[in-house]
Amino acid sequence: MKSKKFVVGIVTLVLAFLLSACTSNSNQNSSDKNMNMDHKNMTEMNHSSSGEVPKGLKEEKNPTYKVGSEAIVHSEHMVGMNGAKATIVGAYDTIAYAVTYTPTTEGEKVKNHKWVIQEEIKNAGDEVLKPGTEVTLEADHMEGMMGATGTIDSAVKTTVYMIDYTPTTGGKKVKNHQWVTESELSTK
Repeated sequence: MKSKKFVVGIVTLVLAFLLSACTSNSNQNSSDKNMNMDHKNMTEMNHSSSGEVPKGLKEEKNPTYKVGSEAIVHSEHMVGMNGAKATIVGAYDTIAYAVTYTPTTEGEKVKNHKWVIQEEIKNAGDEVLKPGTEVTLEADHMEGMMGATGTIDSAVKTTVYMIDYTPTTGGKKVKNHQWVTESELSTK
């Protein structure tokens, strides 16, 4: 009788060990998959651009951060951006929008994407678009953004900057990144 209890105890321990190993491996695979999805989403963003600006975009005549000057970025649009030292490539007077949209590539909905500017919204006109307004995006910052239908989350009349920076996480220099707002930059 004692030997049967001993064998049952051993079998129970072995099964518990095997089940915990399977569960741990499953969680690890799920974690790896989520990490890969996040990495995939970040790599779909066009970190660098040609430097071409949308038609009708006006240069800011007296920007806080002059072209060629340096500033520190205080936003995390992409991994490694917050705290990066940036060189100002361009400064423009416009309206910047945070938008939620569904990519044309049928990926997951992108919420509160910062920033799309007035000149990157189809038929936007000159007036500030109100939150909740449905729009068609003409920006190409991320895969599936061009031509996507989106909704305005918020708007701010500001100077937007095109910048060059090296991510704080390492990697190659990002050139002509579009856009950061004036409030996302500082001299320190």
